[in-house]
Amino acid sequence: MKSFKIAIGINIQEGPWGGVNPAGKAISSFLRDKGWEVVYNLSDPDIDLILLICPRENSQSSSFNDKDILKYLIFKNPNAIVVHRINECDERKRTTDVNKRLIEANYVADHTVYISSWLKDLFKTHGIEDKPYSVILNGGDINIFNRKGSSIQSDGEKLKLVTHHWGANYLKGFDIYTRLDKLFNYSTYSDKFEFTYIGNMPDDIKFRNTKCISPKSGEDLTMELKKNHVYLTASQNEPAGMHHIEGALCGLPLLYRESGALPEYCKGYGISFTFENFEEKLNEMLVQYDSFKNKMDSYSHNSEKMCVGYYNVFIKLLENREDVIKKRHLYRKPLHVLKKLF
Repeated sequence: MKSFKIAIGINIQEGPWGGVNPAGKAISSFLRDKGWEVVYNLSDPDIDLILLICPRENSQSSSFNDKDILKYLIFKNPNAIVVHRINECDERKRTTDVNKRLIEANYVADHTVYISSWLKDLFKTHGIEDKPYSVILNGGDINIFNRKGSSIQSDGEKLKLVTHHWGANYLKGFDIYTRLDKLFNYSTYSDKFEFTYIGNMPDDIKFRNTKCISPKSGEDLTMELKKNHVYLTASQNEPAGMHHIEGALCGLPLLYRESGALPEYCKGYGISFTFENFEEKLNEMLVQYDSFKNKMDSYSHNSEKMCVGYYNVFIKLLENREDVIKKRHLYRKPLHVLKKLF
């Protein structure tokens, strides 16, 4: 198989970080194992494929954006294939500029990858350009997140719930997490459940009955997750996320909100809930825990599966490079529109 050179638009971060970081690491490592050269800038004139991940100029994770790609294609190498990985939306943080910016940036892409069907459908309703796309679900690193040593609830033991988030936005599920914390004021819940929160929190959130742990990553995070029995995610409008995947790979059945892409990732491996029926579903998990625990061995959203998905898309595009470039819309924009991108 021919070796290729790929530029991935991400600044890899060490330690606890958002969901794009482990995905960038996994894809980079997988492609290097395939003999590809991986770079994180657009300096080289012989790049075969460019993966755009974070086009927003103020993103600490971004190493280049769509404007940099456009300059590269026009002035340095028009034969590079461009794939845009869309992993964000306004709906998850109540922002107002993310969708517009991603749709604008998508103009330079020959192919779009969405990290969930929910996100793909969302951008279709927002009017993103109709072009070839794939849906490739996120996956966690099973060398780190695995079921080895995962706790099992014993008779008479409280059911231990856990969640972890890097982002401290309220929509990460704090309406439910604070509600659960308050439920522990009553013995009907405190005698049956415990809750641990790992990560950052909004400044105005103060838990009274919840164990709080600072952000962790890697083996340290895995060790904390495995001390628990059930993974709780109440995130709203989640484009995909990594947190629930990491919990599930550690063998924890999922108690997940019916929102965003969570059902797409979690269905069959736990119990879904809404804001209205949370307490009912929480108690249901207490009863059904054993049956879901036995299913976790078959949870398959791992990084190997994810990377194979990207690799197959990349190879197909490169094998059909001439046809892909011929169909490119890049130069059909009026000159005054192109100038705005510089």
